Amino acid sequence: MFKAIGRIFRTPDLQRKIWFTLGIIAIYRLGAFIPSPGVDYGNVQMCLAAGNASGGLYSFVNMFSGGALLQVSIFALGIMPYITASIIVQLLRVVIPRFEQLHQEGPQGQAKLTQYTRYLTLALALLQSTTMASLARTGALLSCQLPLLVDDSIVTVLMVVLVLTTGTVLVMWMGEQITERGVGNGMSLLIFASIAAGFPSGIGQVWQTQGVRTFLIVMVIGLLTMLAVVFVEESQRRVPVQYAKRQIGSRTLSGHSTFIPIKVNMAGVIPVIFASSVLTLPGILVQFNTPQDGSNPPAWVTFLAEYFTGGDHPVYMALYLLMIVGFTYFYVSITFNPKEISDNMKRYGGFIPGVRAGRPTERYLEYVISRITFPGALYLGVVAMIPLIAFVLINANQNFPFGGTSILIMVGVGLQTVKQINAQMEQRHYEGLLR
Repeated sequence: MFKAIGRIFRTPDLQRKIWFTLGIIAIYRLGAFIPSPGVDYGNVQMCLAAGNASGGLYSFVNMFSGGALLQVSIFALGIMPYITASIIVQLLRVVIPRFEQLHQEGPQGQAKLTQYTRYLTLALALLQSTTMASLARTGALLSCQLPLLVDDSIVTVLMVVLVLTTGTVLVMWMGEQITERGVGNGMSLLIFASIAAGFPSGIGQVWQTQGVRTFLIVMVIGLLTMLAVVFVEESQRRVPVQYAKRQIGSRTLSGHSTFIPIKVNMAGVIPVIFASSVLTLPGILVQFNTPQDGSNPPAWVTFLAEYFTGGDHPVYMALYLLMIVGFTYFYVSITFNPKEISDNMKRYGGFIPGVRAGRPTERYLEYVISRITFPGALYLGVVAMIPLIAFVLINANQNFPFGGTSILIMVGVGLQTVKQINAQMEQRHYEGLLR
């Protein structure tokens, strides 16, 4: 293993890409600690010391920004606007036929969709930065009733909006530079770096608050969880496909066999993000509808606060699990098109042994997808529930490192990055990084 790592740094081209990637990630992490101009950093630290800004929406968004949100830094919005824009553009393929046509046009169409994603990212960043600056102006951002801006003038607010929006655009640009000139998917690696930055503090808090025994148990469970995630993420159902002998002009192409790889978890981490985002809405409603004068809130606000804001209530857990399963089926249904695959197989003379081409093949693929998606959805739900269960059993905070969105993203990005490095190693050596 160490010899393989040594070969990476003895390959000039690959070495240059890795150092470029690490340099961009270092700049990204540095920006997470640079306060935005116009922000009263002293008041921000006082609000963080009070501990009011934890859990719910703050915990979810702060995880993707690598702690930049609660620091109100220049990269406070992080990569979240781009993630949201990418998901929206992908879902719009079902609604807007033009987007589906662009998706099927190959690289040129993908480039156009990428451009639309950039424009939408800019719009979302502008909207979110305006909301964030307005909340910081009144002190409601970190729930401590202290103004987080040096003054409440419109010039200061506009400057904060401009800086936060520009920071998001810069993060998007850095991610694209890693994809083009570095190793791996740039956006995914930036998310990986943001989540990994919170692991030491999360593990350290378990050590300090729960003791060595609980710490060791958590570490063992964490390692077993990562092994399980790696096993499931690499698991796939291989549907055999046979291609008949074809005559193209004067050439005769012999028949060959291949397979369609259908992963157990085809939806990735998207259903968990969907479910987490939807379940943060009750917390937002509670926050904005709770009276500030100490009077009793309305009955519906009390109901939401009791069942949907803590994360440790059985109703919340059950709804979270059901939403992840539902979103998994929904996302797989719009990303995997059995009819398109069946038509392509029929066009090139391919067929599944024992299944007729055309509509029977489509129905067979639908059957396989429905069967394999169920264990994949349950797997996502169980992994996503680990932080909630830990919150109940050992009184962990919402940033519990092992489980949920964090572990799924880190393991998935790590596997894909290692595979890309291995592929580049095999292009230059007979032996790759993996065996």
